[in-house]
Amino acid sequence: MLNSIQLNQSLSKQDYKAAMEQLIPEISSLQRQIRAAGIPVTIVFEGIDMAGKGVLINELISAMDPRGYAVVSTERETEDEKRHPFLWRFWKNLPAKGRIQVFDRSWYRKVMQDPFEHTLSSKDLDTAFKEIINFERLLTDGGMVIIKFFLVISEKEQTRRLNNLTDKRETMWRVKSEEIKHNKHYNRYLNICQDMIVRTESNFAPWTIVESTDRRFAAVKIMRHVAAVLKDALMKKAQEQPALPNALCDSSLLDTSILDGMDLSKSLTREEYTKRMKNVQKRLESLHNQIYEKQLPVVLVFEGQDAAGKGGAIKRLTKKLDPRGYEVIPTSAANAVEKQYHYLWRFWTRMPKDGHIAIFDRSWYGRVMVERIEGFCSEEEWKRAFRELNEMEESIAAHGTVILKFWLQIDRDEQEIRFKDRMENPEKQWKITDEDWRNREKWDQYRVAVDEMLIKTSTSYAPWIVVEANNKLYSRVKILETIADTLDSALKKL
Repeated sequence: MLNSIQLNQSLSKQDYKAAMEQLIPEISSLQRQIRAAGIPVTIVFEGIDMAGKGVLINELISAMDPRGYAVVSTERETEDEKRHPFLWRFWKNLPAKGRIQVFDRSWYRKVMQDPFEHTLSSKDLDTAFKEIINFERLLTDGGMVIIKFFLVISEKEQTRRLNNLTDKRETMWRVKSEEIKHNKHYNRYLNICQDMIVRTESNFAPWTIVESTDRRFAAVKIMRHVAAVLKDALMKKAQEQPALPNALCDSSLLDTSILDGMDLSKSLTREEYTKRMKNVQKRLESLHNQIYEKQLPVVLVFEGQDAAGKGGAIKRLTKKLDPRGYEVIPTSAANAVEKQYHYLWRFWTRMPKDGHIAIFDRSWYGRVMVERIEGFCSEEEWKRAFRELNEMEESIAAHGTVILKFWLQIDRDEQEIRFKDRMENPEKQWKITDEDWRNREKWDQYRVAVDEMLIKTSTSYAPWIVVEANNKLYSRVKILETIADTLDSALKKL
């Protein structure tokens, strides 16, 4: 495919000038409209070395207000980035609503450079491709526009440009060793790029090939394409229909119930609890040291009904842990900044680096519970979220992260007892809100939503552990012993 492209396309100075006189104000206007419409835009520049990515990016952004865009140059991963899941550093650099982010190289570096250097196994390469496709689909489903350019020049032209730079002392520093290797093995690298394009072409994030021998031709082609895509995005935004109302949480929607099969009478005596808690906390203290030593990342998710005991379990879990090695992340309604991004952005950016533990007190599952029940997202959005949450966790697990998710279940009578206790105890009154009582009125709806969540998002790489939590002593011990056993098993495999 790339070998057969006519790379000698060119544009006269006169035609270039005429095109730019029309394109510059057009793109400037479209940028303002995109901002007003709240549409996030990601523009990716990939291509053959020396194809002029930097020059062409400058041509594009010269038409834009610098307050509304940013350019991200993607080099090799830093040591800190290597200690996070593959896509973490790109989530951190995604545009907010109404902004444009230009990537000078991107997440595609992993599936272009690493295969060339033979540093990625076939299995890991397949995983990376899968993560990239899921990532782009997730973002575009969430309203982002992704524009991808692949710039191509011939081997002869690449050699000429490399020689021009290396022949001059003031420019030779710009040539990297990997670029020289790509030129020496031009056809092999081209084939790797072609395979990447074929495997990541999609209707939601298609590639545009840019013949880049002639700068003027390439610049006009890029700007015309950007203008066309932005126009289309604005038209679709204007034609959007109001979101459909949420489907009722009817128990008949599910043939299976996990919660109905729970034995909430399970309990421990104070004596049993004290003994087992002491032992498991001592185990966790030792395991935490091993986690850091072997650089094992861990994600723990705590969900459950209001007053189910999440905070108490987390407090016992962290009692003997080194506070420098974990973070407890309480999740409430998204704030003004977080609302400007994809709903998963605030969670992706808090994922732990290797050797650390992230403890989420409530999590991304709000999308399929409270946001679903309260109508904060559309039916299409929460139904799509089951796939999106599984894909996110699969991507994190692919990095080697241990993921455990706990659902703490209490019955309605026990919840009422705990609510009243909080109201009557001055030291606990801050824990109870009017919203807690309102949520209680929708107990049956939440029950159906939780059952569906547990069934559709419990996977081998991120399982749900359902905890009988009427008895706090029993639930705390079960949670900590489950974590200890899982970490012990994971560490033995390293």
